[in-house]
Amino acid sequence: MTDLAKLQNGSDIRGIAIATDELAVNLTEDAVKQIASGLVNWLRQDHEDAYQAGDLTIGVGRDSRLSGPLLALTLMEALVTQGVKVIDFGLATTPAMFMATQYEEFSCHAGIMITASHLPYYFNGIKIFSQKGGAEHEDIDFILEKTSPSSNGKIGSLTSSDIITPYSADLVGKIRQGSGLADEKPLAGMKIIVDAGNGAGGFFASEVLEVLGADTSGSQFLDPDGTFPNHIPNPDNKEAMASIQAAVLANQADLGIIFDTDVDRAAVVTSKGEILNRNNLIAILSKIVLAEHPGTSIVTNSPTSDHLKDFIEKLGGKQIRYISGYRNVINRAIAANEAGVDCQLAIETSGHAAFKENYFLDDGTYAAAKILMLLPQLAQKGQKVDDLIADLKQPVETQEVRFKLEREDFKALGRQVIAGLKDYPVTGWSFNPENEEGIRFILSEPFGRGWFLLRLSLHEPLLVLQIENDLPNFMPAVLETLHTFLSNYPDVNQDKLLELLKK
Repeated sequence: MTDLAKLQNGSDIRGIAIATDELAVNLTEDAVKQIASGLVNWLRQDHEDAYQAGDLTIGVGRDSRLSGPLLALTLMEALVTQGVKVIDFGLATTPAMFMATQYEEFSCHAGIMITASHLPYYFNGIKIFSQKGGAEHEDIDFILEKTSPSSNGKIGSLTSSDIITPYSADLVGKIRQGSGLADEKPLAGMKIIVDAGNGAGGFFASEVLEVLGADTSGSQFLDPDGTFPNHIPNPDNKEAMASIQAAVLANQADLGIIFDTDVDRAAVVTSKGEILNRNNLIAILSKIVLAEHPGTSIVTNSPTSDHLKDFIEKLGGKQIRYISGYRNVINRAIAANEAGVDCQLAIETSGHAAFKENYFLDDGTYAAAKILMLLPQLAQKGQKVDDLIADLKQPVETQEVRFKLEREDFKALGRQVIAGLKDYPVTGWSFNPENEEGIRFILSEPFGRGWFLLRLSLHEPLLVLQIENDLPNFMPAVLETLHTFLSNYPDVNQDKLLELLKK
């Protein structure tokens, strides 16, 4: 029997749904049935009257993964036997499943998305939304612990519906309004390419962009295919980004948009083939919200550049660097607003972007929509999207290294390494206290000019190192010094670093 606690992945549930030579299935049908019971018990805390009346309603959607249909069916059947009204939305997106709790025609008490985001095809998982927003870590704890089946003396129902059509119409309306033009087709005359990576985002080309007048010819990998035959659907993946860059340039497009599998993340490629992800995407969305809400704060995760901080502050805003994890970043923004600090955007370098005006929902299509709203205005001025961040300084060199922590108590080891690094005396490394995750240093001579961050991975036994330098050829000196320091910790695997140093 599966240990359900091992399926927890922060505020999500994830596991192996298709066996491989190395991995056995742990997101089994039996596990999903238990999760269904936990879900009902969780919802009963706030909706007991609805449950006893047989009116508790849960919507279920899935991405294109091969294991999705069976897991969704197993979940839905388990819910029906416990007296729940279930709406099968079929192929859907994570943000759309939250909106199933907001749109009056559905009014779901919960929206469930069967997805494992960008992970390989053999993974799958479950994301859970109530009408108040995404489930928290402690909610997943409850769901995975309280798995006794419920009964209200009734048999529920299972109906099918379409969430993507109303969701697309909602986006179309918002983009039309945001464009500032009295025009049903504000994107007419523009060529915009979509790369869905064979995930669930192919609808954006036909049901949003084309309705707004855009030419989407040249779009690629729009058809759902759970084997992901072309590239990993991940805007943070080099191969995926190289693929859409090539498509944008080959088709002379004005813009390219790429989504992850379940469409809660996006990145953009400009007409010049330049990538707007990570710091660049944060900068462009920050500029948009600061124009709409002067002086607002933007919450990001920790691995953002010092140049981004300068860019935001020069626009009159403030950056709040916080710990990684999209729920962590969103919750920090919510807390800021509750404390009286206006915060309109929470965004990770991975591409998770959540706007206050959009329920603080991490939604790749909405992030893309905010950029699309500007295109007609930019065109009238003879400008392109990348002109918006022309003042964002770019580092000369960047490097990321992941170190495996080869000890069972890997988190304790990681914390020990980070604490030791703070006391490691190196001329040219200045401790930066403006950081809440791991340890961050400002680099100066004789290590060039830049910064580096060493932090624990949220869920994996890894230390993650990120370095940026504004001067060339100083990366080896930084890595060599870190190698010497890390040699004091034999359970930190330095193979990746040694490959870079060619030792």
